[in-house]
Amino acid sequence: METTMLASKFERDGYLVIEDFFEPSLMDHLDQVIRDYYGENPDFWHDDEFLEKSQTEVVPWFPQQEGVRDFDPIDNDPRLTELTRAILRDGWASQYCMVMFSKQGTAGQAWHQDCPPDNRDVYNLNRLVYTSGITDEVGGQTVIVPRSHRRGLLPAGDPIGEFEGQVVLRPRKGTLVLLHGHTWHRVLPITGAYRFSTNYRAAPAGTPDDVTDVAIYRNMRYRFSTSSVVEERPTA
Repeated sequence: METTMLASKFERDGYLVIEDFFEPSLMDHLDQVIRDYYGENPDFWHDDEFLEKSQTEVVPWFPQQEGVRDFDPIDNDPRLTELTRAILRDGWASQYCMVMFSKQGTAGQAWHQDCPPDNRDVYNLNRLVYTSGITDEVGGQTVIVPRSHRRGLLPAGDPIGEFEGQVVLRPRKGTLVLLHGHTWHRVLPITGAYRFSTNYRAAPAGTPDDVTDVAIYRNMRYRFSTSSVVEERPTA
């Protein structure tokens, strides 16, 4: 693995896709663990205001916080550790593992940044693992705007409108996607039975633990710890 080259590409583009990074047998095991946990129709976790304004219909789960050790092998993968260190430098820290589940017929996620870009050196790193493939039949493709992590604040406007130069990602089983917390991104609607991915978040040394507490959407800033809109943003 050309770690230095990959880290440079990530720094330039704000995202990185590495297919077939994880073994199929591990992906199959985790896929079954996730299915067993959620069942067929899990309840939404966020309140109605967030669901309506954010157009984000995702049910999160934090398995390691509940003592589920099945997800540890990815966290401890030396290749992932090496690549993370090359991007975040020494002293980086893991934050948490979060599984994100979307039901059939739901909206996916509107455009957002995972943390405010007020200081370009304060951000989180999303390390997304796909235990099953994201296809056009399933829906839920991730859409990103390359190099937008250097363009500052996500513009106010249509929460799901298109951006010039956007790229649609269709990760297959075993793919690792690294995504900068300031990169503009969204998830398309879910047309198949369900869609999920697992996010092992990390951050550079000195980053506040609550760096992702406030997310930026095109129509608002939202604080998760208080379940409240902290700023309305014009959409027209």
